[in-house]
Amino acid sequence: MMEKRSILLVSSAFYPEISPRSFRATELAKEFIRLGHHVVVISKHRDHDYKEFLENFPLELKMWPKSSFPNVPTFKKKPLSLVFRALARLLHLLLEYPAIEEMFRVQRMLKNEQGYDLMISFAVPYPVQWGAARAWQKVKPIASTWVADCGDPYMGDVLDSFRKPFYFAYLEKQFCRKASYISIPVESARPAYFKEFHPKIRIIPQGFDFDLSAVNTPPAGNPEPSFAYAGGFLQGIRDPSLLLRYLEDYDGPFKFHVFTSQPEAFDDCSVALKRNLVVSDYIIRKDLLKILSQMDFLINFDNNTSLNVPSKLIDYAIAGRPVLNIDKQFKQEDLFAFLNGDYTKRMNLPAQEQYHIGRVSRLFLELI
Repeated sequence: MMEKRSILLVSSAFYPEISPRSFRATELAKEFIRLGHHVVVISKHRDHDYKEFLENFPLELKMWPKSSFPNVPTFKKKPLSLVFRALARLLHLLLEYPAIEEMFRVQRMLKNEQGYDLMISFAVPYPVQWGAARAWQKVKPIASTWVADCGDPYMGDVLDSFRKPFYFAYLEKQFCRKASYISIPVESARPAYFKEFHPKIRIIPQGFDFDLSAVNTPPAGNPEPSFAYAGGFLQGIRDPSLLLRYLEDYDGPFKFHVFTSQPEAFDDCSVALKRNLVVSDYIIRKDLLKILSQMDFLINFDNNTSLNVPSKLIDYAIAGRPVLNIDKQFKQEDLFAFLNGDYTKRMNLPAQEQYHIGRVSRLFLELI
C-alpha cells in the first residue's frame, strides 16, 4: 500500500487557465489526489468558482491576492502603440515586470508553510522559483524535498531576441542551489542550465490523463483537406508567414483551423486566404483534442532548437494525426504533399506512454 504523502504545489498557473504550466500543475494535483495524498496548491487569485473542481478533487487551495502592479496600457493607434509596446518590452526584459511581483507574493505565502514531504514549484514565470528560494530555510524547511520544475530555460533561453540581463543569474543560481532537484521535460534542454547544477537535474516530461474519448480515431471524412495548429507564435521562430505564403499559391480547397491568442498574426492575409482560415481563441484541452483528432493532419512550428520542445506535441501524439513540421528546411512541396494526402514526411513523435500522468507523478514521488 502506497504511503500517504503531504504535497505542496506552488504555481502561478492553474486550472482553469489554458497553458502548459497550468496543465502541468493541475494534472499533477489531480493525480496526487487520486492516489490518496494530501495536496495543497498555492496559486494566484483568479475570478473562478472552484466549488465543482474541489468537490471532484478535494485539495486545499490557497491563493495570493490580485496583482497590485498596473499593466502597461495598450493603444491601437500609432505612435502611442509603438511607444507603450516598447515600454512593456523594456520593463519585462530589465525587471521581469509585471511577473516580478509574484516573487514577493510566493515568498509571503510560503512564510508559514512547513512539514510537507514534497514541494514542487513551477516555472514559468520564474519569479515563482525566486520567491520559493527566498522563503526556503534550512532550519525549518517547507518540505523534506523541494523540486523546482522548469518548463523552459531562463538564463539559457535562446528563443527570445534578447538574452536575460546578467543580474538575473544570481536569482537563478539561488533557487538552483537551494532546491533538492531541478526537473526539466527533455534531456536536450540540460545545456541551458548552469553546469554546476547538472547533477540535480531530473528528466520528468509533461504528464496527462489519457482516458479521453474521441481521440485516436480516424478523421470523419472531411470534405476538403483540413489541418490545424494550436499555440502561440514567435516572430522569426514560430512564424506562420512562410506557411501562409505557400498556402497563397495552393489553388485547391482546404481549411486551416488555428487556435491561438494571437489572431493578429493573420491580419495581413489576403481575402481569398482568410476564407480558408478558421481562427479561434484557445479552448479547453479536452475539446481541443477531439477537434485535433478529426483533422487530416496537424501543423507544428519548430523552435529550431533542442533546448525548447513544445508540449503541444504530446497532444498531437494523443490525437493520433500526422504532423507536418515547419522548420528551416520546410519546402512548399512538403506542404502540397500533405494537402494531397501524402504523409511520407510526417514528424516522428515520441511514444505516448512516457507522458501518462501515472508515470509522471511516480517520477516526482520517487524523489522524496
